[in-house]
Formats: sequence, structure tokens, C-alpha cells
Amino acid sequence: MAEAGIKGKHQIEKALYEEKKEISSGRLKDENPLDTSPEFRKFCEACRRGDLKVCQEQIGTGININARDEYDYTPLILASLCGHYEVAQMLLEQGALWERDTFQGERCLYNALNDRIRNLLLQYDYSKSTDPLQPLAAHITSLLSRETPKTTDIVVQTGETTLDLHKFVLAARSPYFAQKLSAAPETTLWKLSHTVPSQSFETCIRYLYMSEVGAGLGEGEEEQAILTGIDKLSRQLEIPQVFEDILASGDRRQARQRRTDEVARGRDQLANWFQDNVLKYKMRVESNKADAVKWDKDNGIFADVLLRADEDEEDEEEPEQAEDNSAKIRQTNGPLNGIPVGHFQNQASRSPSRRRNPKQSVLFPCHRAMLLRSEVFDTMFASPFREGQESKHLQIIPVDCSSDVLEIILTFLYTEKADFPLSIALEVLTAADMLFIEKLKQRAALLISTLGNGTASVVEAENPRGETSVEEFIDIYDVLRAGWDTRVHRLEEFAARYIAYRLERYIDEPDFKDLVKESASRIQSRQETDTVEVIDDIRYYLSERFRLRFEDSGLDEMMDETVPAELTEDTDEKEKGLEDEGVDVTSGLTPPQQETGYNAEEGQGVVRTLDGEIAGDEFAQDAMNYQILLGKIETLMDGLGLDG
Repeated sequence: MAEAGIKGKHQIEKALYEEKKEISSGRLKDENPLDTSPEFRKFCEACRRGDLKVCQEQIGTGININARDEYDYTPLILASLCGHYEVAQMLLEQGALWERDTFQGERCLYNALNDRIRNLLLQYDYSKSTDPLQPLAAHITSLLSRETPKTTDIVVQTGETTLDLHKFVLAARSPYFAQKLSAAPETTLWKLSHTVPSQSFETCIRYLYMSEVGAGLGEGEEEQAILTGIDKLSRQLEIPQVFEDILASGDRRQARQRRTDEVARGRDQLANWFQDNVLKYKMRVESNKADAVKWDKDNGIFADVLLRADEDEEDEEEPEQAEDNSAKIRQTNGPLNGIPVGHFQNQASRSPSRRRNPKQSVLFPCHRAMLLRSEVFDTMFASPFREGQESKHLQIIPVDCSSDVLEIILTFLYTEKADFPLSIALEVLTAADMLFIEKLKQRAALLISTLGNGTASVVEAENPRGETSVEEFIDIYDVLRAGWDTRVHRLEEFAARYIAYRLERYIDEPDFKDLVKESASRIQSRQETDTVEVIDDIRYYLSERFRLRFEDSGLDEMMDETVPAELTEDTDEKEKGLEDEGVDVTSGLTPPQQETGYNAEEGQGVVRTLDGEIAGDEFAQDAMNYQILLGKIETLMDGLGLDG
């Protein structure tokens, strides 16, 4: 007889059979559905090769990162199995499933190529890796109990229960409230039926605020009355899902999936509300007139604050006046046609005139309740200063970023979505750091470190000699300085690796010298034994680039390898004697092409180092290039008077 708590084989088989039956019937969602599309194959291949750029691009298209291929491999298992730490880290941060007590979870863990990836997997618990929308849902739920700063704008009452709520949440989540409040946006008190139990009312409101429902409904007649009230309210508010969720089975996995689906539905509803109201009604005005904008508090989108972003001034070229030229040209038959007439000093060639457009500003109508996700706005609205006070019209708060960046920030605060191009990723990073939005800052850093490499793979296995023919996608110096300023270590590592794999391009640049001095100055009270952080990182990734380590590479032996003196002398004497007899010989140590005057540069397969010397093969070339680059680093450090 099996011990208590240990399932027998037949029980496990039965459980698996029941699970497959639930999945096939549609009552249970497969967490790792089969995907044989060409796009998913491309994604899996990128995970095998460690190509972060392609992985990020495929994720951006909306591909399911938890799907599996025809061999039952998920992208996370492939990245773990092939040893690509950066890819595995990115997949986990983007919401890849990893649960320890499941078959796929254990398979991913025990297939990990090294301890570094294994430890990475163990750092991610279930809740962090499977529910990326949880922070948004938790914030919306917290608004029910948050008293300071005050952000509520309507009181909803039923019987003896009264709740201070937010019009925009009610309108976004309930079609009933959306219709009623659009007809009367100035409403501040709403009364529902007195016959509904207060617990039924609170359950429906918690559902609208993305909280979990279904627990503690009482027993017997009380439970029946509460369920009847929920049924009545759910039909009135047009939210039938709340009653269906309460009546559903209590299976933990099904409950978890229903919860995930409901949070996703709520996020989509908020995203639609944000798109149709906040972004739709943003205003573009001249900057000198922005402070004069008056927006009444009783507005149809229930906004209670305006955020302002100033645009850079733009110069606009004005075309030259064509009619003036025609009047000053001789119009006659013969060879004199077309010769200018009159005074010439006013007809000197000039570049098109430029007219400076007035500086523009963009105003976004927002809701303080959502801006509280930023610690800066949270502190600002709770302070006794102007921004925290009530006023007749909406207050205008300037934000030091462009309108495009501010729109990205607001989209993230309202919807948890963060899709933006690499070209403005540094601006988003800086603005997110300024507003203390940590998750958005990490998203921007992830985008830079994955797409910033261009077409090159993170592994760089096919380009160990730094040969690059693609254009620069980013200014790596700005990236490294942004990593320092925003305290994002990932960007510091990325920049050091990027420079190390292209060091021959950067080592002689004045900007690189300035960067090294700046890195050295970041250490306060610098001592002689202190090293320079950026140089240490570059050295590490440089050794990784050439796959060499001082301890076991045999580099010194290779670089010092020489032909024994006796052998050289004997060979020279033999060659001298044969030359006297007119015999054409080669030593075997020197290539025949060089001895016969053959131009080595025109030959096929000649391998040269960075300083132009001929190397025996590519491995010798890498070893010599490695020493050359290290020597250049030492020369640079000596020139700057720095140790380490």
C-alpha cells in the first residue's frame, strides 16, 4: 500500500489523462501549446544560437514565448540547454513560464548547461515569471484602500455601504457605468438598489478593480442571498464574468488561469480606454501659450491633471521667390537671351532662408490615480505644494522629456505595455529613471542590450576578429554613461562587451580616452592600487572574444616559440652550399612564395595581424591580435597616468 502523500503510478496516469481531457474540451488552457509556424521555428533557432536581436524582434511581434515545437522544446529550455545566459534571462523577464514542480520546469532546470543558468532559473519564482501583469492589477486594487493622496471622484452607495471610487476605472471596466457617466460626467454620487447585500456590492467592485473574488461568501441562506445579489449586480453592471468565476470549479490550476485571463481582460479594457480618451484628446499648443490652457475638472474623460512635454524647436526652409528672377533676366532672341540685366549686388547667390517655428508643447489629460505608480508623482501629489492642492482647473505639470517619450511612459503606467524603437530607448531610460519607474527602466535597458548589437550575435562566435561592416545602431559612449547615471549594471556590461568586440575601432579614438578618464574619476579618493572599472570589463570580454585564458591558453609558449639556433645554422649552411651549385631550394621554414619573390598579399589565404604581420593561421592571428590589443590598452593607461 502506498504511503500517505505519495501518489501511485495509476494516480499520476489518471491525473495526466484528466488534464489532457480538460485541455481538449477547452475548460483548461494548455500552458505550452504546440506551435509549428515558421515564425516560431525562427524564434527557437534564435534561442539555440543565442541571437538576442532576433529573439527580441520575434517577441515584439506577439509570439507566444511559452509555446513548444514539434520536439516538445520551449524557447526557455533551448536557451538553457545551449548555455545562452542572456537569452534565458531575457525570456524570464518577458514572462516565460518556469515552475519548479512541473515536468517542463524540472526538464529546463536539469538540462541547464552550467550553474550560472541553473542559479538564474532558481532565482525566478512562479509568481514573478508567469504573471507580468500582476503589478498593474495590484496597483488598481490598492486604489480601493488608498486614502492619501486623494484621487477618488465619485461615491457609489448601496444600502448602508458607501465606497469612494474612480470614474475612469468604472467606465473602463463596466459598460453600464461607461454609458451613465458619459451622459452625466459631473456626477459625484451614485446609488444602487438597496435590496442588494453589501457583500455582493463589494465583491462586484473588487472585481472591477482587478481583485480576486470568490472567497468568504458565508454559508447557507446568507451565501444564497449573496450569490443572488452578485447575479443581479453583474447583470446590471454588464459584467457577467464575476458570477461565472464564483460558480466555477475550485481547481487551483483552473482558478489560476481564470485569474490570469481576467487580469489580461482588465488590462485590455484599460488600454482601450487610454487610447480612446487620454491619447485621443492630447493637445498640441505653442509653448508660450501652454500655461494659459484652462481645462475644467468636470470633463468627459474624468482627467484631473495635465502633463506637459515640450518639443525641440525646428527650423523650416523657405523656398526662393521665382518671380523675382524672371523679371531680371533678358528675354530676347539671339545670343543675348538669358543674360542678367540691372544691378548685380542684390542677386548674389544665397542659401534658402530659414524660418524658426514657434516652440510646441503637448498636453496629456491624465488621472492621478494611475500616475501614482511613479514614486515621483506619488510624493508630488501627497505634498503640500501646488501640485498636491485642489484647483478649479486642471493643473499643468511639466515633464522633462519629449512628447513621444512621455506617451510611452503613460502607456506603460496605464497598460503595462512598453513597445518603443531603439532610437529613443536611451531617452526612455533616462525619463524612467527620473520618475523612478524601475520596471520601465529595465525594459529600456533590455531593449538596448539586445537590439543595440545590430546584426551581431551576443555570442559573436562567427566574428572573433572584430570585422564589422554594419553601421552603428547606437552611440556606445552614451550607452555606457547612461548605465552609470541610471545605475543599470546591465548596460555597463553590454557597453564593455560591445567595445571589447570592436576594440581596434575604438582604442585610438579621443572619445575613448575621455571615457577611460571619466571611469577612473568615478572612484572617490582614488588610490594607486585602484583599477579602472571599464578597462577591467573590457579586458575580461576581450579574453572571452578570443577564447583565451591566461591560466590554460598556452599563449606565452606560442608567442615565444622560436626555431632552435643549431637547426637554423645548419639549414643556412646547406642552403648556401646548394645555392653555389645553382640548385633552387627552400628551407621548409620560410614559405616558397617569399623566397621566389612571390607577392604574399596576392595569394589566397594569407592571414595578417592588426599590425600587418603575417600569421601562420587564424588561431595564431587571434593570439597575436590579443597581445597587440592588450598592449594598446597598457599604452593608453600609461599615457593617462593610470594604473590597473
